[in-house]
Amino acid sequence: MNRALSTPPVVASGVLGDSAQPVLPATGSLLLRPWEEADAPAFLSAYQDDEIRRWHTRRPACEDQVREWFDAYRQDWKGEKGGHWAITRDGEEVLGRLALRGLNLDDGVADVAYWVLPAARGTGVATHGLAALTAWALDEIGFHRLELEHSTRNHASCRVATKSGYLLEGTKRSAAVHDDGRHDMHLHARIREPWALRGTSAFSVRERRM
Repeated sequence: MNRALSTPPVVASGVLGDSAQPVLPATGSLLLRPWEEADAPAFLSAYQDDEIRRWHTRRPACEDQVREWFDAYRQDWKGEKGGHWAITRDGEEVLGRLALRGLNLDDGVADVAYWVLPAARGTGVATHGLAALTAWALDEIGFHRLELEHSTRNHASCRVATKSGYLLEGTKRSAAVHDDGRHDMHLHARIREPWALRGTSAFSVRERRM
């Protein structure tokens, strides 16, 4: 079917889905890799944690359902709808999760999501992993804008977003439903600046200019 847009796509069709999902190295011996069947117990255990449950209402009930999710993740990649990575230590121990969702290749826009297992919190896992994913998506693939949303009550997620150069753009009032009711949501975003260097956040570049 012919495209109805008058402008070329920011990210060409096939750039993602025609290749295998990449493994992305990150600072601190971290490796972002696609989810594997053996990761199902660690993935399921994350959703037993009170903090993760607080911010995520969609939760797997058993390991079989986790594996169904993993199958859907693989289809998301092939269909260029999203990418889902395990944050690991040297490719082995699962420490957390990162996802690039809602891919709009025409406009070059995508959403970022993450969580970290309790034992790995406070060690920079989310920040380092997000930095690696952001650099890949903006600098290598060519996305123009990455968005990140979290509850205004989720202060830890806000710190990760800010440290990673995702500027706070505003508050979406009563935008999401959590177990304890509706929450206002912060909207953060990173854009691909023409002066940006690979692997360098807008935040750090701005600091050097001051």
